[in-house]
Amino acid sequence: MTSNKFNSIILVAALGVATFACGSKKEAANQEDYGTPTEEATAPVTAADAITQGESLVKASDCKTCHHSVNKIIGPSHTDVAKKYEFTKANVEYLAGKIIKGGSGVWGEVMMSGHPDLSQADAEKMARYVLSLDGETEH
Repeated sequence: MTSNKFNSIILVAALGVATFACGSKKEAANQEDYGTPTEEATAPVTAADAITQGESLVKASDCKTCHHSVNKIIGPSHTDVAKKYEFTKANVEYLAGKIIKGGSGVWGEVMMSGHPDLSQADAEKMARYVLSLDGETEH
């Protein structure tokens, strides 16, 4: 009987050590090392990069349901928007707000749905892309 108690104690101790060791390995395995940001990753986005990223965001969104780059569908063409608004920081911020909040009245009474899940930065990239379509650069 004494050897059974001793074996039980050894078994429980071994299981405890194994459980503790496995748990700490799992924790260590779940911690990813992303390293130090590279110069490229921390570099500011250039105007051209913002426009290219904005184009990708527009193409990946539901914008094409109501807007086309050159033809009016439900809403104005993106080129018509570019012609209406001067390519300034103020207009980029204004249009980004419209993209996020939606609205109506500027181009007619049809309501443009908002996109509240977009960040301000992404909406501004989209606005920069749209405003670039008439060939104007930001000033």
